[in-house]
This record gives sequence, C-alpha cells and structure tokens, in this order.
Amino acid sequence: MTTDKTINADALKMTSFQVFSKLEGAVTSGMIHLGDRLGLYVALAQGDGDTSASLATKLSLHERWVREWLHNQVAARLVSCDDLSAEDPVFYLTPEAIAVFATPDHPAYGMGMFHRLPQTMNALNYMPESFRTGIGHDYDSHGPEGAVGIERSFEPWNQNFLVPVVLPVLGRAYEALKSGAKVADIGCGSGGAALLMGKTFPNSTFDGFDISQFALERAQERKKSEGASNVSFYDPRTHAISQDNSYDIICTFDCIHDMTRPTEMMKTIRGALKDDGTWLLVDIKAHDSLELNVSKNPMASLLYGISVLSCMSSAMSEPDGEGLGTLGLSAQKAESMARNAGFTSFERLDIDHSVNSFYAVRP
Repeated sequence: MTTDKTINADALKMTSFQVFSKLEGAVTSGMIHLGDRLGLYVALAQGDGDTSASLATKLSLHERWVREWLHNQVAARLVSCDDLSAEDPVFYLTPEAIAVFATPDHPAYGMGMFHRLPQTMNALNYMPESFRTGIGHDYDSHGPEGAVGIERSFEPWNQNFLVPVVLPVLGRAYEALKSGAKVADIGCGSGGAALLMGKTFPNSTFDGFDISQFALERAQERKKSEGASNVSFYDPRTHAISQDNSYDIICTFDCIHDMTRPTEMMKTIRGALKDDGTWLLVDIKAHDSLELNVSKNPMASLLYGISVLSCMSSAMSEPDGEGLGTLGLSAQKAESMARNAGFTSFERLDIDHSVNSFYAVRP
C-alpha cells in the first residue's frame, strides 16, 4: 500500500476506464435482458441475417428502437455484422451466439441470469438497510420471475448431463434409482431436476423440498402438466424432512451456500439418509481464501456481487444466518461441515462443469 497521495495521470485514466467498463457491462446486461424478453435473439437466430427494419418487422417492433439495440449489441461484439459501413447493415448471430442466446436446450444457454436481472438489480433498493441491520432477503423477494430465472439458469445443463453423466458415477446409488429408490431433492426450486429424474426412473419416488413459494407453485404446475405421479413437492416448514433414515439418495443442487442454517441442514440430511445412502452435493466451485478466489477465478467479482444481491442475502435472511455466500463452500469447508454432521465419506466426483463442483457424501 502506497502512502503517496499524488495522482498519476496514466493511473487515473486506467482507473476511470476500469470503472466505466463495469458500467458498460451493466448497461449491456440490460440490453441482453431486453433482447431475450422481446425475442430479438430468437428472431435473429431464425434467419441468415437481418437489417434493423426486417428484424423489427418480424417482431412488430419499432425500427428505431431495434436499430439502437443492434448498435449496442454489435459494439459489444455479441451480435455480428460484416459491413458496418453499409447503408442498411445486416446483423446476424454466429452459431456459438445462437447456442448461448437462443437455444434453451443447449447446455451453454445463458439467458436465465439475464431473465431475472431486473429483480436482482432491484435488490439495490433494499441493500442499504441490509448492510445496516445485517438481515438479508430470501429468494421470494425476487418475485415469481426470480424463480423462473433460476429455472432457466440451471436446467439446460441438467437436462443434458444430469442423467447420462452425473448420476451414473454414483455407483450403487445409480443402480438403486433404476430398481426403485426413495429420493429427496432439497432446495428443488421449480422442480426441474426432480421431474427429470422422476420421468427417467419411474420405479423411484422423489420428494422435492423448497421454502420459495414462487418456486413451489411453479413446480406444482409443472408436475400437473407432466403428469408426474412419482414426484411430490413440499415446503419443509410445513412438511418436515423425515428424520427416520428412509432416503436412499438426497440431492442438493446449488443451494447449501444459500441457506441460513447450512450446518443444521447437513445434520438434517444425515438424519434423513439411510446408513448406506448417498448425498449428491452440488455447489459453486470455490477456494479457501479471497486470494485464491480472486487469482484463480476470472468471474470472482461477478460471483461476489451476486452473493451480495442474492446468495448471501438469502443466507442471512434470518437473524444469525451463517451467511456462506456464493463462494463460501469450498471443498475443504464442505467436507469439514459434512464430517461434523456425521458423514464419514466425502468424494469429489470427476465431472467437468464451468461453475459447479460435485461430491458424493456418504455416512
């Protein structure tokens, strides 16, 4: 740390650039939200190229607004254009951009977080009070669109890889699924993983638990639509997770770090799981220190910011919440907590994922 207070002109320019590049990212994120919400990406993906006029016509939108949006997108290098000097430039999406922006069943699809961007950023309005009181806000503070955004964020990868890649490496637990297992999905959200597993393994039964009323409403709607007779959804505050060691498998997908009482939840999971059962723990990749997270994760600033607005806010939404936050559950921390909860086996699974780590935890 320097004590010299003299301003270096070049360093000042670089600091200003850094600051306003963050603002550019925030504003362009808003434009991505609009592109998704208005169907602009899907319309672009369906053709060989569009002018602002043809794209506006496809969607019954005003050309001038579409033109300015396209200018933002091409300047941000998200939408492509081969000749910006043309009188009527033709804009298009590369195959890679189509996967990320306009293909909901592709594992790289990325519109979920942008779907809930207005709700996430709206948290800024009540964050000052959280900083003063220490009390955050649960996921229902983001409204029903927040639940849909979470669904759209995680389901593309799950739909592609959960059944063929993740579950088979669980060994005997996978065999139990095929023959008939009792499974709990704790923190099930809108039910995508539970419904997918229920459809794939009709001999097994699945109980989904979540405290988000918006997510549970969505899960019940999807269950009815899909006719899933072997899947049920509950609020654990009114239908407690049984402590009779009756579950063969328990899953937690990206939720332990969001919980106000993760230590208590791990003990609950141990009490619910059979002595020969398996807990599939999936959570955000994290290191054991700020230094490692910053130096090894290029998305650390994003994840710490999302933590303030969403994950840690949820984890501190009750007095004395443990507040793990988005990057709060490293492998070492998770193993220590699991062993303290009564588990004796903690195995990191060899599954490639850009954001998550996967563990098989057993009594």
